[in-house]
Amino acid sequence: MNWILKTIDKMKPTFSKGGKLGWLHSTFDAFESFAAVPATTTSGRVHIKDAVDIKRVMIVVVMALMPAFCFGMWNTGDQHSLAFGLQWGFWMKVWYGFYRILPLIMVSYIVGLGIEFAVAQIRGHEVNEGYLVTGFLIPLIMPIDIPLWVLALAVAFAVIFGKEIFGGTGMNIWNPALLARAFVFFAYPSTITGDAVWVGGASKLDAFSGATPLAQVADKLPGAPDFMQMFIGNIPGSVGETSTIAIILGAIVLVWTGVASWKIMVSCVAGALAVGLLANSLAAPDTFAAYPAVNHLVMGGFAFGAVYMATDPVSSAQTETGKWIYGFLIGAMCIILRLFNPGYREGMMLAILLMNTMAPVIDWCVVRKNVRRREKRAVSAK
Repeated sequence: MNWILKTIDKMKPTFSKGGKLGWLHSTFDAFESFAAVPATTTSGRVHIKDAVDIKRVMIVVVMALMPAFCFGMWNTGDQHSLAFGLQWGFWMKVWYGFYRILPLIMVSYIVGLGIEFAVAQIRGHEVNEGYLVTGFLIPLIMPIDIPLWVLALAVAFAVIFGKEIFGGTGMNIWNPALLARAFVFFAYPSTITGDAVWVGGASKLDAFSGATPLAQVADKLPGAPDFMQMFIGNIPGSVGETSTIAIILGAIVLVWTGVASWKIMVSCVAGALAVGLLANSLAAPDTFAAYPAVNHLVMGGFAFGAVYMATDPVSSAQTETGKWIYGFLIGAMCIILRLFNPGYREGMMLAILLMNTMAPVIDWCVVRKNVRRREKRAVSAK
């Protein structure tokens, strides 16, 4: 480790302002920050002293994503093996999943980080570590068969119009990873819809159906999986969204480390159950609205969205009361979209993006209510 630090110290004058390559200062600073903790400290009188910084928070989120990622690798190979009638063992399925997912991750990071580095150089700012998580999230919420050029366009759109146009990490209104998925859904819907996109190589098979459980239930297709199968996750779907067990493991890490708000997660579940149970009580027995409300929690991208997307500390509500309202509305809106929008049964993506937009309003209402309550208390005390 010492030789790395010595090498960085020798190279620093060249990349410092006024050096031969001073115009690459932002890029060098990014690599230095990634390799070692900077020696600089906060100066001034009033500051909170804490060891937690953006890099540490991002690394914790990546660690929390690993259970979903690892299961997604195996499930990608398992679904391919089932579709083609192959008798693959465990490690062969994992290897195939890694082989198919790796290009998605590479494209996500190369395109996204390339844009972030370029923008930092142009602005003369430091390169933030925020894309470390976004670049990992995007491949996990995409179909395994998405064309790489479509993924590259989606990443570029999310980074430029979802982050940099607002000022970079910490300034974005919407979750960038969800913006990438929304871009693909509206610009290239054929690459993210249909039964063949969820299973690697399935488009080469004639008359193949790899419908997700949500599509099977909503369209009354035969062979819909039960609750336990969806809970385990060996079903067609996006790479990281199928296994609720793996997502729960990630949620435990996020809540235990204090990186994500458990209030948003719990209120998302409460909102979904409230609307789902209401629909169950009013619906005819043979309709989609009569589908058990608890099954919605393990179906589609609900669990993944509630744990990793809705809890984004930048685009979610900031007040404690606001977090309950924000999460409840996401869960409720997701089920409403599933029930009343046949063109897009998933619902979670649009629900989170809509509530990202409304999060500042929710916080404003909560703060104003608190201010009025204090004003009334102050008047009554006189």
